[in-house]
Amino acid sequence: MSESAPHLLPAVDPARCRDLVSRFSSGHVLVLGDVMLDKFIVGRVTRISPEAPVPVVAFDHETFRIGGAANVAHNVAALGGHVTLVGVTGQDDAATALTQACRVAGIAPHLVSDIARPTTTKTRVVTDRNQQVARIDHEDDRPIAGDVEQRMLTYVRQHAARAGAIVVSDYRKGAVTRGVVAAAVAAAPKGVPVLVDPKVPHVDDYAGATIVTPNHLEAELATHLRIRNHEDARQAARRFRTRANCQSVVMTRGDQGMWLLTDGVEGYLPASAREVADVTGAGDTVIATTALALAAGATLVEAIRLANEAAGIVVGKFGPAVVSTGELLARIE
Repeated sequence: MSESAPHLLPAVDPARCRDLVSRFSSGHVLVLGDVMLDKFIVGRVTRISPEAPVPVVAFDHETFRIGGAANVAHNVAALGGHVTLVGVTGQDDAATALTQACRVAGIAPHLVSDIARPTTTKTRVVTDRNQQVARIDHEDDRPIAGDVEQRMLTYVRQHAARAGAIVVSDYRKGAVTRGVVAAAVAAAPKGVPVLVDPKVPHVDDYAGATIVTPNHLEAELATHLRIRNHEDARQAARRFRTRANCQSVVMTRGDQGMWLLTDGVEGYLPASAREVADVTGAGDTVIATTALALAAGATLVEAIRLANEAAGIVVGKFGPAVVSTGELLARIE
């Protein structure tokens, strides 16, 4: 392959895409990592406060969504797949709300409770026009250890055996340790891929993973390379793969699309989004769709083609959102 001619990844026949999507319902994905609850307090800005130069928001209503690794699992379930979720919560009302919301979404939650930490909760104050005013985070991001980590490892080993793909969703909130990743890699049945949505300080912990999915900024920070074009992306993906000691790299580049590096194939996909409302959770959609497609029998190129289309849909929605098989099929057509 010419170093000066980045390769556009091959198209996938729509009939093949439809066949893969029809098999999503037979796929089972194990998702493990940092679960969280997203709380939205919605109101209308009425004036500027006389106490400080900040807007006064008149409360209208509040909503909850499941986030982090739970949003990855929600994406798998929304696409018709079977999904088991392993993570860590506190012993609080947020943990109860998150567990109940997972079950409603069709997720099988196996969450380790840790009395020493709160359930990670992000509270966003937003206007009725979807403009964010403030965010308050309740969290304890110390790495899990001792009995909590051992219970996490037990769940990972227990549920890996029947998974068609395993996703490690690392938000650096404490649930993803080197031991947890190693357990997932070791417990994966032969031929079952382990996908990691990374955080840069943990890159050296992902050794043995099948696929790691850094975004543009994470790839730059991990490789100390500036990525301005496809050739830069090529070099960064190669260096990232070496550092992470993984088999394949899928780099998401926002409006510049995606870059794939795997054995025998490297190239790019242009972005699929038609309009962008909110990029929150787009990476969750990419890794969830990729994992479910692989569990359904797709090649990696086919899987990221489907993931690219799914991401193009989800960025048109507000907040952590999901894509249905109907939306994905309509986009394929």
